[in-house]
Amino acid sequence: MLRVTVIQSNLFWEDIDQNLNQFQTQINLISQQTDVIVLPEMFTTGFTMNPEVYAENHEGKGLSWMKKNAIEKSAAIVGSLSVKENEHYYNRLYWVFPDGTYQFYNKRHLFSMGNEPNHYISGESKIIIEYKGWRILPLVCYDLRFPVWSRNTKDTPYDVLIYVANWPAVRSYPWKQLLIARAIENQCFVVGVNRVGEDANKISHSGDSLVINARGEIINNVVSNDENVETTQLNKIELIEFRKAFPVLNDADNFIIT
Repeated sequence: MLRVTVIQSNLFWEDIDQNLNQFQTQINLISQQTDVIVLPEMFTTGFTMNPEVYAENHEGKGLSWMKKNAIEKSAAIVGSLSVKENEHYYNRLYWVFPDGTYQFYNKRHLFSMGNEPNHYISGESKIIIEYKGWRILPLVCYDLRFPVWSRNTKDTPYDVLIYVANWPAVRSYPWKQLLIARAIENQCFVVGVNRVGEDANKISHSGDSLVINARGEIINNVVSNDENVETTQLNKIELIEFRKAFPVLNDADNFIIT
């Protein structure tokens, strides 16, 4: 079993300390054991297009906070931050292990309609996390719309696909349907964690955080527009048996992303 805790929360606009304080309170409320804690996209600032002011250094305050809590909770923590490195800005997802070590992924698909490519540099490669006998692919928000990038292949197989997001409420229907589609086509568990509340640009977010099994069945649906902390168990044996009984990935196309 893999126990995954999703934190569906409002965000304080471009206020790093206030966001860290609220997430600290929410993490402290997790009373049951958990293996992975998933936070929204840019969880310290909201979806800011002001990285020149609010981006932190690669080893900055947000990552330090993630390390501290991963060690204290004996659980991995994943979420993205606005980060500056080598005079460039990245929407960078960090996966922090319970011992404080980490891996990171720079968001590949930048949201052009929100001017994200004008402020951030696109990532060039994915990471597959190996953790407690599971293989996990973590991605960020707009990546959800590009299924080739998340394709479960023989060369880079995985069991769980995680999306952290600031996905607007007006497009909540595509959010939910695309998460289900990614689970079905990749025969994997999918965890989608989205924020709630209205940001400084008057964009509303309804959350609709979901955990979905490889059949495309929703096994946890966090209540829309509510701040919630919920833990779901993912069953590895169930996943393996389903893949054996219906091995569609064996017939998948081979391809190379250039």
